Amino acid sequence: MIQWVLIPLLLVAALGGGLAVGYVVLGKKELSDALQWSTWRHVYDLVFAP
Repeated sequence: MIQWVLIPLLLVAALGGGLAVGYVVLGKKELSDALQWSTWRHVYDLVFAP
């Protein structure tokens, strides 16, 4: 039972840590910018541009 709860929590923590390191440390941006919807919409538009 613990594996059904612990593994997803660890994955979410790894995602958050990667987001913080990638956006704040490597990208030299504010963490609050990474949490805005417009940032992710822009990333989506870049990835799936026609």
